[in-house]
This record gives sequence, C-alpha cells and structure tokens, in this order.
Amino acid sequence: MNTGPPAADQTANSLRVLIIDDSADDAELVLRELRRGGYAPDFRRVDTAEALASAFDGETWQVILCDFTMPKFGGIEAHSTVRRLGVDVPFIFVSETMGEDIAVAAMRAGAHD
Repeated sequence: MNTGPPAADQTANSLRVLIIDDSADDAELVLRELRRGGYAPDFRRVDTAEALASAFDGETWQVILCDFTMPKFGGIEAHSTVRRLGVDVPFIFVSETMGEDIAVAAMRAGAHD
C-alpha cells in the first residue's frame, strides 16, 4: 500500500512557450528559469517576422516571451505582428535594456508584462 503523496501529474506544469529572441543562449537562460520554476517548457524559438508568423501555423502557444532588443527584428514589431494575427496569448517582454518609459508604452499597446 502506497502511503506517500500521490504521483504528480507530469502534464500539470507543461507549458507551450514561443520565444522570440535572436540569441539561443539567452533563450536557454529563460528556459532554465522556467524549469527552475517547476515548468516543463515545450518551446520554439524564432527571430524573424516570417518565422513568427509561421509559428502559429497549426500551433497553439500558452505564452510568448520576447526579447525587446534584437538587431533585425524588434520587440515592438514582434508584438504588432502577434496582434495583427489576432492571437490572444499573454505576451511578455524579457529584456535587460528596456527602460520604464518603453515598458509602459508596450503595456499600453497590449503587452501583458
């Protein structure tokens, strides 16, 4: 007879994450933090407008994590692309270089955090 706690549901903390970032290393840092937080991320990383648009072809995401500053494809452009596609998914900027004034403007434009 098993008297310990019930086995954890392995899918309870699964998380479908779309990462918009030009750096695989930075994306891995974000994934590591998600794992440390108890999530099992199923992810895709994109870094162009075309790749972002195609990421929604037959795919469903629970959250979008986006670097704000990328040399070829910026965070505001990425956010605009997602809104134009009509996707209703939490959109969160992850960046060291984003000032408070820009963060407020991004949230007014519809970013979740």
